[in-house]
Amino acid sequence: MAIIPSIVSWLNTKRINQIDLFRKYPLETQQETIYKLLAKAATTEWGKQHQYSSVTSISDYQNRFPVQTYEDLIPYVERLRKGENNLLWPGEIKWFAKSSGTTSTKSKFIPMTNDSLEKCHYRAAKDILIIYTMNNPATGIFSGKSLTLGGSHKIDNYSNDTLYGDLSAILIENAPFWVDIIRTPKSKIALLEDFEEKLNTITRTTINENVTNIAGVPSWYLVLIKQVLAYTGKSNLLDVWPNLEVFFHGGVSFTPYREQFKNLIRGAQMNYMETYNASEGFFGMQDDPKRDDMLLMLDYGIFYEFIPADRMTSGSTPALTLGEVEKDVNYAIVISTNGGLWRYMMGDTVIFTELNPFRFRISGRTKHFINVFGEEVIIDNAEKALESACRKTGALITEYTAGPVFMSADSKGSHEWLIEFEREPSNLLQFTETLDDVLKSVNSDYEAKRHKDLNLVMPVVRPLPKDTFNKWLISKNKFGGQNKVPRLSNSRDYIEELYIIAGIVRD
Repeated sequence: MAIIPSIVSWLNTKRINQIDLFRKYPLETQQETIYKLLAKAATTEWGKQHQYSSVTSISDYQNRFPVQTYEDLIPYVERLRKGENNLLWPGEIKWFAKSSGTTSTKSKFIPMTNDSLEKCHYRAAKDILIIYTMNNPATGIFSGKSLTLGGSHKIDNYSNDTLYGDLSAILIENAPFWVDIIRTPKSKIALLEDFEEKLNTITRTTINENVTNIAGVPSWYLVLIKQVLAYTGKSNLLDVWPNLEVFFHGGVSFTPYREQFKNLIRGAQMNYMETYNASEGFFGMQDDPKRDDMLLMLDYGIFYEFIPADRMTSGSTPALTLGEVEKDVNYAIVISTNGGLWRYMMGDTVIFTELNPFRFRISGRTKHFINVFGEEVIIDNAEKALESACRKTGALITEYTAGPVFMSADSKGSHEWLIEFEREPSNLLQFTETLDDVLKSVNSDYEAKRHKDLNLVMPVVRPLPKDTFNKWLISKNKFGGQNKVPRLSNSRDYIEELYIIAGIVRD
């Protein structure tokens, strides 16, 4: 394996120069991207319908049709799944990523073109290694294997020629043959459909491997790590895999899990690198380990637009190009991609932390916030408040969700937080007060509603028994893979369902 670092080092120079180029010329890179996308899709049914061949400018492109959601694309997706070609993007589309960005009963099936796989997702995977190697020249990750905890796939009911599965499963299924040499477990284990069986099998088959890096969603890796430690009788994962040095993580915010990982993987050698990918594309990665934000990757065949999240209810609000965004504003992302998605609102929101180059943090989801009383609490607010509350009270959080407590004739409104603690706070009242105080400090709307208990009173924090959220996911047939717990909601649906799972009797 000694030749691999040399090859990566050689590739580093060329690719880092390309990344530096879009850092210096982001707007030019984006303009080139959209023109290439339009040119390639001009002969598709969609391209002809919207006259892509005659688009003369970015503003012209934006004016051709409004921003879309998945619901607008469903007729095209259904036709693609039945085997039709050349609709949204040239060529055959065999794979569809079953989106698990939410835990709702409806699923999205995102077309996965060859271009989106090769020029976006796989290119990003190489970039992760290149940037990590650049930041850690003495890395030993290539001396061992990468442990991958992926999803599953099955044949689509529409056609024997089209298949679907979690994004991670599609990437595993379509990876070059040589990837199995540097990855564990083997594909047939990584693609097991039963997640509990997969966990057990991965545990048995990987504990004697030389695992140097792990990649996946933090919440599900915690489940695997605890199982590996229980199986081996160890308390530190480095006693199982002594050469483990980095966790490439994404899918959910790492903030609630950071301390748990430090407790389970104790050693100065351990590094963490955040990435941002979804079924719709790969968007960013942490290029500077000293920062807690990510670099927006601009040459993966994705054209970006942004809508201020607080103005999304106004149908006339125009989408902004990258050159029009500002720092510290919460934006909903709109993308046009080499996967055949056109002016597509994917549901995530981001906040730019720097504009030269463009760096950002994921702030939440367009549908995952609490705004029942005009407080506009987003996930970014929640993560900061919970992190501070944990730090002050020594708590560790496994999972959480929050929703409103509605006003009644004799009571004011508030928020209720259902939290599964790995380690409970030393003082629950102090935890709650800190959570409330930090929310006030980072969100002026929340602060105004809480002023003198005008509209909102002190939030309620209710600890839940261990494994409550996993049981809830199992009840929804959402256990494992890339499924995530909904963090914030404007309804009490999740709270009421979790009450039942936890056996909590209402006050």
